[in-house]
Amino acid sequence: MKFRIIIDKEKEEEIIARVHRKTHLIDEIETLVSGAGTADEVIGYDEDDIKLLKIYDIEAFYIEDGKTYAAYADKKKYRVKMHLYELEAILPNYFRKINKSNIANMKQIVRFKTSLNGAVDAEFKSGFRDYISRRCF
Repeated sequence: MKFRIIIDKEKEEEIIARVHRKTHLIDEIETLVSGAGTADEVIGYDEDDIKLLKIYDIEAFYIEDGKTYAAYADKKKYRVKMHLYELEAILPNYFRKINKSNIANMKQIVRFKTSLNGAVDAEFKSGFRDYISRRCF
């Protein structure tokens, strides 16, 4: 597969992909390019309820028991039916990966707490806490 970018300010932006067949990756690229790459809301599930979660009010997306959850400003956790890598592709740049199983909203962190062993935790407005890996710190 080849990839090239031609910068020409005089012409309209256009993206052309020549592929042998349509795959899941091609579908993701199409979604990203077509403008659906930035989300304002994500669907969250709480037992039998479905709620539209505003991205700005989500403190973090994290993995628990193999499932993805959103820690929300109302101090509840909501199940999200997306993988972290899918969320990373659509989230604004103020969301950053703080460890291998957490993407945090940097605007919702109120403090960083250190422990005697050198570990650093991020504490969010609702009280939710998670550790920051050394690689991501």
